Amino acid sequence: MTSFSVQRRPRSLFPDFSELLAGFPSFAGPRLAAESRLMPLEDELKDGRYEVRAEIPGVDPATDIDITVHDGRLTIKAERTEKKEFDGRSEFSYGSFVRTVTLPAGADEDSIEATYDKGILTVSVAVSDAKPAERRIPIHRAN
Repeated sequence: MTSFSVQRRPRSLFPDFSELLAGFPSFAGPRLAAESRLMPLEDELKDGRYEVRAEIPGVDPATDIDITVHDGRLTIKAERTEKKEFDGRSEFSYGSFVRTVTLPAGADEDSIEATYDKGILTVSVAVSDAKPAERRIPIHRAN
């Protein structure tokens, strides 16, 4: 299930409001709230790279994690399946996990790298401090 796709589009300097609520259960109804799973995240700018770390223990990164980039937004999807023969008490979360974050301005979507180690997925993208040059737009006279 590991896949990666890139599509570009200009993005805002400010995070989307939906990002702020991404870690909270859904208010769309009890069933959706029960199906929501929290995927804890950490993010930081470090050494010219934006790094997102997601806590996703108990998954196989080759088959259970999907990372995509679209419109300047990074989405991490994971799925942890429950062992059916288990008959004891469990406080583990199973099912689908999804988190989306807006990449910072200057992020180079072509430089995204991902690693998985000891239950932590790290996604890293280069961020340039360079500001786009100002450019004059010519105005053409209509006929």
